[in-house]
Amino acid sequence: MAQSLASISREAPVLIAGPTASGKSALAMELGARDGRVVVNADALQVYGCWRVLSARPSLGDEAALPHALYGHVGRDQAYSVGHWLREVQVYLDRPVVIVGGTGLYFSALTEGLAEIPATPPEVRALADARRAEEGSAALLAELDGATRARIDQANPARVQRAWEVLQATGRGLAEWQAATGPALLPLAAAEPLVIRPDVAWLDARIAKRFKMMLDEGALDEAAAALPDWRPERASAKAIGAPELIAYLRGETGLDAAIEAATLASRQYAKRQRTWFRSRMKRWREISLP
Repeated sequence: MAQSLASISREAPVLIAGPTASGKSALAMELGARDGRVVVNADALQVYGCWRVLSARPSLGDEAALPHALYGHVGRDQAYSVGHWLREVQVYLDRPVVIVGGTGLYFSALTEGLAEIPATPPEVRALADARRAEEGSAALLAELDGATRARIDQANPARVQRAWEVLQATGRGLAEWQAATGPALLPLAAAEPLVIRPDVAWLDARIAKRFKMMLDEGALDEAAAALPDWRPERASAKAIGAPELIAYLRGETGLDAAIEAATLASRQYAKRQRTWFRSRMKRWREISLP
């Protein structure tokens, strides 16, 4: 990692993508300290103020040591999309930044542009929720146009549902909307894009260890605070480990089973991230770990 750090530009905006628990935040901190950069979040769950521990947000000490942006500024009941993030990140692009996170869609919107797709009507969202619960995402996937099926992450039920909603609401496939995308805020050629590709066994061990550390650091307290108003359909409820800890707090499962389920969910999420990065970040410079 030290060798990689020395070869990273001191002037260009740096983008760091990587799966959960891969050490990307530590690298961002090193670059921020070295170059006087603002550390900007590109993780869809770390925007929520309710999940410092469960989303692995930077610690209070880290935030005090270096300027951080777009972390923990959204309420648990607020909608927040890639469009929201793109508008907010634009403010920081006129200063030295390192943008770090695991949400591939944020990075693609930043470097490739974002299609201006109309909002999904509530009745279409409700129908999609019901069909996905009853029939599974495969039924929605089967109804998508071929171009969209070829483009999206078919293993990600949320992405499949979003594509189905777009088609139902607008009569146009998601791929068609994306083909009409406007210019990028930060073209890839104007940045130093880095993607961390860790050894899978190494990462799986880190994920298991980190979730146990999260419990020691107060993850259960965060889940308990969310319990009285828990609504699984909220975007904030997608925090890895949150549904499993909520189930434990409701007496629906034991703590050991909740830990095992949350660890498995984290590993599955990391696998989806790696798939996205392999498919969509072929022009990014790889950093292999350990």
